[in-house]
Parts: sequence; C-alpha cells; structure tokens
Amino acid sequence: MKLHTEILAQACSQARGLAIDAVHQCSSGHLGLPLGAAEIGAVLYGHAMVHNPDEPHWLNRDRFVLSAGHGSMFLYSWLHLSGYDLSLDEVKNFRVLHSKTPGHPEFHETPGVECTTGPLGQGIGNAVGLALSGQMAAARFNAPGHEIFNHHVICLAGDGCMQEGVAMEAVGFAGHQGLDNLILIYDANDVTLDAMADKTQSENTALRFKAMHWDVQTLADGHDLGAILKALNKAKKAKSGKPQLIIAKTVIAKGIPEVAGTAKGHGEGGAKFADAARQGLGLPADHFYVSENVRAYFADHKKRLKRAHGKWKKAFAAWRAAHPDKAALLDGAGKQPSAAHLLEKIPLFPADAKLATRAAGRDVLQPIAAEVPLLISGSADLHGSTLNYIAADKDFDRTNRAGRNLRYGIREHGMAAISNGVAYDGIFHASCATFLVFADYSRPSMRLAALAKLPVIYIYTHDSIGVGEDGPTHQPVETVSALRLIPNLDVIRPADPEETAGAFAAALERADGPTLLALTRQAVPMLNDASPQTRRTGVLKGGYVLISETAPLTHILLASGSEVQWAVAAAKTLGAGTRVVSLPSFLRFDRQPAEYREAILPSSCRKRVAIEAGVTSLWSKYVGLDGKVVGIDRFGLSAPGNIAMKELGITAESVVAAAKLL
Repeated sequence: MKLHTEILAQACSQARGLAIDAVHQCSSGHLGLPLGAAEIGAVLYGHAMVHNPDEPHWLNRDRFVLSAGHGSMFLYSWLHLSGYDLSLDEVKNFRVLHSKTPGHPEFHETPGVECTTGPLGQGIGNAVGLALSGQMAAARFNAPGHEIFNHHVICLAGDGCMQEGVAMEAVGFAGHQGLDNLILIYDANDVTLDAMADKTQSENTALRFKAMHWDVQTLADGHDLGAILKALNKAKKAKSGKPQLIIAKTVIAKGIPEVAGTAKGHGEGGAKFADAARQGLGLPADHFYVSENVRAYFADHKKRLKRAHGKWKKAFAAWRAAHPDKAALLDGAGKQPSAAHLLEKIPLFPADAKLATRAAGRDVLQPIAAEVPLLISGSADLHGSTLNYIAADKDFDRTNRAGRNLRYGIREHGMAAISNGVAYDGIFHASCATFLVFADYSRPSMRLAALAKLPVIYIYTHDSIGVGEDGPTHQPVETVSALRLIPNLDVIRPADPEETAGAFAAALERADGPTLLALTRQAVPMLNDASPQTRRTGVLKGGYVLISETAPLTHILLASGSEVQWAVAAAKTLGAGTRVVSLPSFLRFDRQPAEYREAILPSSCRKRVAIEAGVTSLWSKYVGLDGKVVGIDRFGLSAPGNIAMKELGITAESVVAAAKLL
C-alpha cells in the first residue's frame, strides 16, 4: 500500500492539535513527545502496524508500547484517530477522574494500551517481555504451513527511558537472546526535563546498541514520513537475528516555536501558546478538531486492517483443525489453574522431612510445571541457589525458543520488568527468582505488577538472617515488611514444606495480582501438629490455627516462615491454653471474611506474642496494643544462621519471656 503522505501530514497537525488542546484544557500534562513524535505515530497507526482497533487483543497484532508514558496524549490521539473505543469526549477528558485517558497509560483502562507505563524505562523492559512472549508463542504454536504468530513489538522511548538502568538491563538481555521481533524507536530530541540532554549524557547510542548485538538505523529527520516507513519496513524484514533500534532525530514540542527544541517544551510549558500554535499548524478555531478527510482515511485504513485480521482468522481456523493439541493448549493460555487441583498433584512430604523451603519449592515446582505447561521460570543468575529450575525442560535461548527456563543474568530489575511484559501478553505464566534482599533492585517493577494486576510470581529465597555468614548486606531484615506495604502484592512466607506447597498453589491460582514467595535458605522442620492438608489450605487463607488450645484460651502466638517453629516450641512451655497461629500472608488473611479472622484471632484474647526475624512494626495490627513482638529492629550480623538467630533473640525462650510479661 502506498504511503499517503499528504493526508498523514494533516493527521500529524491534527494530532498535535488534540494534544495541545487536551493539555491546555486540564493545565497539566506533557506536550513535548506528542508534538515531536507525531510523524512516528502517523506512520505506525496510519500505515505500518498490523492491528485491529475493534479487537485490541487479537493474538497476532503488533504490540505498541509507549515507554515514555508521560507523552500519553501521543497514544490517546492515535488510538482515537485509529478507531479504538476511545471517543473524542474521552480525549477531552484527559486526566479527568475516571476517564479512559489518565495521566499515564494504564493497562485495563484504555483499549489499545498494552502496558502501564510512566516510570521511565519500564516500557522498554515490558516490550522486551512482550517480544520474549512472542518468540515463545511462535516456538510452541506455529507449525509447518501454519504460522499464527509472527507479529512485532514496537516501543517508543525517549532520552529519559534510555538513561534508566532498568532499560539497559532489558536491552542487554534482548540483544543477547536475539529477540528479532522487537523494534525500539528512540525519540532522540536531545532534551530531558531539566535541561538539554548534553548536560547529562554524552554516549554514542548507536555504538552502544551495536555492542549489545542490536541492528541500528539513524534517521537524521525523524519527521520525514517516508524515511520513518522505510526504516520500519527494513526493521520488520531484517534477517540478522537481532533486535532493531531506530534512532529518530526529532524536535521536541514541534509546532510551538516558542518552546520547540528546548527543555521548556517537555511539559505543559508550551500550552500557553496554544492559540498561536494551532494557527501555525493550520488548524481552525474549533478545539479538538479532526477533519472529515482524516477521519475518512483512518476509517478506510481500519477496513484494510480488519480484512488482514479476517485473513489471519481463516489461517487460524485451519491451524486449529490441523493441530487440536496445540489449540487446546492455547485455549488455556491466561487461565489460572485452581489451587485445589494443583495441590492434588503435589505429593505429600515425609513427616520427618527437614528441608529449606527453597528446596521444598524445587520439589513442588516440578509437578506444578508438568501440570501447567505454559509456566516459565527464570532466575537472575541464581538457579543453583533459588532452586526454581524446571528440571524436565531446558533453557530458552537463540537455539531453543521453546525452553521454559530463562537465564536473566545479574539483571534483577530488568528481569522483573520483562516478567511484567510476559504477563501483559497473557499467554504464559511468568515467574522469576533471586535472593529476597535484592527485591529492592526489582521493587519498582513489582509495584507496577501490583498496580496493573499482573499475576507474576516472584520466588525470592534466603529470606532472613538465617542466610548466615553472608552477613547484614544479604540479610533482609526489613524487606518482607517493606514488600507487604505494596498494595495488591501477596507476600507469602511459608513455614514448612507443606505450607510451601500451599504457597505455590496460591500463587498459580491468583489472577488479579502478583505473589512473592519468601523462602528460606536454612532447613526447617515439619510442623506435624496440624495435618498436611490443614497447612496447605491454611496458606490459601493467609493464616490458620496450627495448634489449638486444649484448655481455656490464655495466649495466642503468631509467626510466619521459619520462626513458626519457635512459636510451636514456646507453646509447649506456656501450656494448654496457648494457641499457635501461622500467618504466612498478611494480605491474604486480611481478605478473608471478618468471621474467619475472628475465629483465628478472637478479640477476646489480648495476650498475644508474634515472632519474626525482621522488623516488628507491621505485626502490631495483629498483636494489638497489649501484645508483644519478638523481632529485629536493626541490621543483621555475620555468623552462621542459627547463631545469628540466637544472638538477636529469635528463639522460643524469647517468645516465652514476652508472653510471661503480658
């Protein structure tokens, strides 16, 4: 199809007008990218991308990610013009409460938005994850004569994204793995928010990416519609086995001469020149103006896109008929297995077992992986320690796109952002692993997973001062509590192998948010005071009675993880009126009905002691003003784990002493 440069040039001016009007109307937002990258949007949405606005979740659509999410009016303008379910009224309601056009793009909120972006660089990581998912899907589902997955992932990023460490971690992974379905467009306008970019950067981006095994094209004029299309076509057709970078030299805030090409053009600074800018763009006095001929062009283009989709659907139907086994597997993509079903597949542990919960996790993962064939598992260079390798499968790499084990290297933040991208795609169950103390390296991506309700699973091990000799730098005394503060992130800290089975099942079952499993390095005993089934299903509810009192209730001892054993030991000293509650997941427990929570923690019993090898403050909601918490409100120390625990008072004796003070 011929590129209609004249009509697309008009669309660029009108998209710029929509951005100017929207930002001016709400006196908030970022004009720089929507104006500076308008030609890129016109070529993508008006010609080059394979998508269907009426079916935004079509499996083989090209995915577009706006990593520079502050430029959200770029995306909203082109989604509106393309014919997505995003009305002009919604564009006018930019940044208005409950509109489909929030300040930064949000997944689930707006048709055509693939990822929640805003924190710079995250979208690049998400795009790498989407590309990774596409490669894995093609390897599993394509068959000779039946290619149902061959789409591309296109990401638009600016200088801010390219400076962020998370982006470069993901870029390194993509280059090493040869994700050649990925196209990154760098809106190189030489401006950051505070100043011109040369104040903070001087690297040669093209050479940097070439060194990381990317193909690179540079457009001297990022406003040349024909040059943009030529670069995109070359990137899509490349046979080098490398991801593609297009460096597009643009003018930020193009169309507002007073601020164009300057740092003032980044935000809403140009909005005060709106009337003159609209006149300079050749727009009429009407605000939020879109001409009939531009609307007609995009309506015709939408028909072409729908015909292409229809052709694919015929091919998809033929594939389904020829490969019913593959079709059945794909039909299950994105569906969460029930915890009850998974627990039936996980053998019980020997009653006398003594395992680290990370080792129990290894044993639990294998039958779960057999039962959930679209589960993938990755680690940040720590498979040998986190023990989350799917033993029946092999590595994902350039020669084996169907591998289920991902080696991320020492890229914890990139790993988490890429996992989000896989989860956004909705085909595979994403899980990843590192030491718990390094959750701080991946926390921003974990926060976004919780915000976007992505069912990512984090298998983070070495969860306390039980790490031992590695010392305080590796002992996450505050980390579990810090993670519990993230809304919608289920943190589960199982106490023994059977609780670990329940934790994995809970994580796989969850569809509306991420789950972190905090697992021990050191061995823990089986808690045989309750049946295996009680322990497994108790985790699903976040908390349960492990030991019931056999006399009138006097004390409740609470704990999570490896410290539950000390609560059990203390109960035997304190006597028959003592109840032990295992509380592996605060958030899951808090979601239970009030009647259940009252049954586990009756308000009539105010003599409560909690123990955890970490900071104490969050436990106060469960022990109350009258209770005590045995914990560690300081950093750890370097010594064998059992000695460190004893030295810092994480013992049964400390629990007994605290209880007797009540």
